[in-house]
Amino acid sequence: MNICFQKTNQRAFGTWPLKGDDLRSALETALDVGYRAIDTAKMYGNEAEVGATIAASGIPRDDLCVTTKVPPDNFDPDRFISSVEKSLADLRLDHVDILLLHWPPMGGDVVPPVRLLAEARERGLAKNIGVSNFNAKMLRDAKSAIEAPIVTNQVEFHPLIDQTTLLAAASEIGIPLSAYCSVARGAVFKMPIFGEIADAYGVTAGQVVLRWILQKGVSVNTMSTNPANIRANFDVMGFTLSCVDMARIDALGSAHGRIVTKDVVRYAPDWD
Repeated sequence: MNICFQKTNQRAFGTWPLKGDDLRSALETALDVGYRAIDTAKMYGNEAEVGATIAASGIPRDDLCVTTKVPPDNFDPDRFISSVEKSLADLRLDHVDILLLHWPPMGGDVVPPVRLLAEARERGLAKNIGVSNFNAKMLRDAKSAIEAPIVTNQVEFHPLIDQTTLLAAASEIGIPLSAYCSVARGAVFKMPIFGEIADAYGVTAGQVVLRWILQKGVSVNTMSTNPANIRANFDVMGFTLSCVDMARIDALGSAHGRIVTKDVVRYAPDWD
């Protein structure tokens, strides 16, 4: 089985916005804890540091699932492959396990960059390919544009945003979602319900949120520089939320809960 689709890699360690000593220390801790899926991107400006830390860890390459992303500014056919090759050089790898388009292209025509993504896979630069921040229509267009499987759509996903439409479409199309902003940049911790549920299971509020995401069929990306939180974010497989508690959390979703809007990122599409 491809390492990226084993159960252990439903939990990835995200590296934005870490750099320097913070990045190195946090990633070393994550690897020690047991993380083997690592998420970075050219736009993060930390691929070289991620690569150096992974190389120094001594963990066998086949045990790792490394994801990076191509930014929209490099979607031009003359720059796409060279952008991927530069990422690989910085990461000290001859391929990544998952290569994503970081955002949809300006203008919304996803077909050209998706075909370039498939070309990178054909050249052996990536074992798997996927997208980020695509709405349902974009997912359908991407799926129909190429024969290679699209293994994920990485999107903002947490209990305070209603992603019901996108999740249903992703299931129908056959492109799983993966989550970033999993704890809504801390906003979930302001809501007593998560602490109440956590107390009932003997876990933390953050673990309840991550477990809810996993039980929605969505893999998680989390980032922390706190060693205790890094471990807690990884240790979310030992309990299962009841249907009642899942429904209580489902009810929190709102169209107004989105963090990453067009005001925040100019590449953001018209969301579902």
